[in-house]
Amino acid sequence: MPTPRVILASQSPRRRELLSLIGITHEVQPANIDETPLERELPTSHSERLAREKAALIAQREPGALVIGADTVVVVGDTILGKPGDDQDARDMLRRLSGRTHRVFTAVAIARDDMVDSEVEGVSVTFRDLTASQIDAYVATGEPADKAGAYGIQGYGSTLVDRIEGDFFAVMGLPLRRLVALTERAGYSYMFGPLLHR
Repeated sequence: MPTPRVILASQSPRRRELLSLIGITHEVQPANIDETPLERELPTSHSERLAREKAALIAQREPGALVIGADTVVVVGDTILGKPGDDQDARDMLRRLSGRTHRVFTAVAIARDDMVDSEVEGVSVTFRDLTASQIDAYVATGEPADKAGAYGIQGYGSTLVDRIEGDFFAVMGLPLRRLVALTERAGYSYMFGPLLHR
């Protein structure tokens, strides 16, 4: 059973860490696509579409490789919070999240040649009440700059969270349980280490 060539279509260091955590050897080839939501596109549909587009783009370039794409969105009410444009944008997002529950949706997709499969994981995250000085101090760490919703649950941002209901790894950016299920559906075996062709 040969080990397939696995490519992560993302430059996220969190996703790289999670794949390494479960022993999946991989390369990184970020997929640069337009991430603008379509008109009236639901958050779940948006994240799944982007994950599939990322995986499919790299799969077309790399025949035979198993490509993993993922996308995470943070949703407050009906509003998708993407990555902040600047520090003020990050402060505004964190004020919206303070003291309330929001939803995080992470889609994961796998692609090989013309095959694409995907799933979405939804998680509820509740923030504690934050003061203006706490928000300023957190933004000053630089952590919010490249993260959907302007926070990272695996770093300083873990102290902002009162509770989480669902898959912690999905909030980090890669729902590992769903990823393994997708690879198994595609004919790969995961036995707590590198993926193997069946």
